[in-house]
Amino acid sequence: MERTANSPPPSGAYNQTSFYGRFRHFLDIIDPRTLFVTERRLREAVQLLEDYKHGTLRPGVTNEQLWSAQKIKQAILHPDTNEKIFMPFRMSGYIPFGTPIVVGLLLPNQTLASTVFWQWLNQSHNACVNYANRNATKPSPASKFIQGYLGAVISAVSIAVGLNVLVQKANKFTPATRLLVQRFVPFPAVASANICNVVLMRYGELEEGIDVLDGDGNLVGSSKIAARHALLETALTRVVLPMPILVLPPIVMSMLEKTALLQARPRLLLPVQSLVCLAAFGLALPLAISLFPQMSEIETSQLEPEIARATSSRTVVYNKGL
Repeated sequence: MERTANSPPPSGAYNQTSFYGRFRHFLDIIDPRTLFVTERRLREAVQLLEDYKHGTLRPGVTNEQLWSAQKIKQAILHPDTNEKIFMPFRMSGYIPFGTPIVVGLLLPNQTLASTVFWQWLNQSHNACVNYANRNATKPSPASKFIQGYLGAVISAVSIAVGLNVLVQKANKFTPATRLLVQRFVPFPAVASANICNVVLMRYGELEEGIDVLDGDGNLVGSSKIAARHALLETALTRVVLPMPILVLPPIVMSMLEKTALLQARPRLLLPVQSLVCLAAFGLALPLAISLFPQMSEIETSQLEPEIARATSSRTVVYNKGL
């Protein structure tokens, strides 16, 4: 797709009105290779996009170079603040840093202490990812982060431990059935805890509202209704996200464990489970975050009356966060 120097800066190489377009877009955003982009390369990418925006591109710059620069910027910088997101909490870092935690969550024969540890580590990572990728159009004090973090982690660990205790006390299960059920316990525990995590870590958005923009990128106002939509959409992605990650590996591993290779070499169980979790995570993350566009659109008639009066646009957009 060709552009002129005076056209708008590229927002993405794919049409994000369709699920497939968003899926292709987020494959770029979660590309772990962007974790190794140097500070110099990032500055060059940002400068290239600024030159494009102001119509001062040097001759010979190709569309591929522009798309590459946009990919780097979107993967590393927060869209509201233009500040670097800390590497483990970027979407491109979610799989590399999150897979070891998933492996720990799915280890069989968990003790109470190990369940608490892995759920705490998982929800701590999730809390930081949710906060780092929130809508940041309003300032958020450190005290809000600490309150949200404590609430999210305590609720998550409580849910997980409670479900595990229920399973262990279910005497009607055979040992084999109890082990299988225990392997599936992380999913409802993590899914419900993820909802608490998103809401508590981003509760300030519900109180303050988030900025909504017209089609030209001009600020229209701040909307609490748009904030509710943003948190609902993000929470839904966090329910879908652990589904393949925590459901597929137990099914696959229960079959693989019966193979002659793994029965003869039990030391291979952990490496094999790690690879299975990595594959499931790699599939689940782009599928989950592609459910909704990051820049979501909403009709002004659904928002506060003052928002509708402040613009002639029929719809406005807001950063849902990731």
